[in-house]
Amino acid sequence: QQKQCLADTCCVRTEREAAISVPRGDNMPGMFFSAHPKELKGTGHSLLDDKAQKRRPKAFGMDMKAYLKSMLPHLESGMKHSNSKDILSADEVIQWSQSLEKLLANQTGLDVFGNFLKSEFSEENIEFWLACEDYKKTESDLLHYKAEKIYKAFVHSDAAKQINIDFHTREATAKKIKAPTLTCFDEAQKIIYTLMEKDSYPRFLKSDMYSNLLNDLQANSLK
Repeated sequence: QQKQCLADTCCVRTEREAAISVPRGDNMPGMFFSAHPKELKGTGHSLLDDKAQKRRPKAFGMDMKAYLKSMLPHLESGMKHSNSKDILSADEVIQWSQSLEKLLANQTGLDVFGNFLKSEFSEENIEFWLACEDYKKTESDLLHYKAEKIYKAFVHSDAAKQINIDFHTREATAKKIKAPTLTCFDEAQKIIYTLMEKDSYPRFLKSDMYSNLLNDLQANSLK
């Protein structure tokens, strides 16, 4: 009987120690793992890294290599799609420097320039220009709806993404959208295009973003 009693006591003590040393996940909301710490050596690190990545604000002035990997993954593999004509070439990027029109006509150029404008906190210009381009293709029964939407987003004096146009153009546009036509934003769009052409576009061509992209493509073409 004495041996049996000692065995029972040891059993109870072992169970109590196990209950203390292994906390239950459902009682500890801060605990994300239930496996042994040694098994988490790799897993815990990568999950924490992912969490840290999510907390980081979007850096528009990011390192160009990281930018290329995230925005132009086809540069890493040498192909955007299976079609060879979709490969971005150094010659294509050089053509962007010929005119803003050529830059905006190229989808990749448009994306890169848009990213540059974000770094300067002036992305509303390209967004408005694109909205106007889309508006010109609008069917007549949707003109009023889309005109109001663009006006409230970019032109109105209280617009969240207000574009930099003069008072006269702002007032004239407000009158035009009351009886909207496909051309009611043309004057404002022209002003914004000229602003980008004379201001942001030259800075883009001198930026590290553009020069690093061109240098990387030229280096890749020599491999």
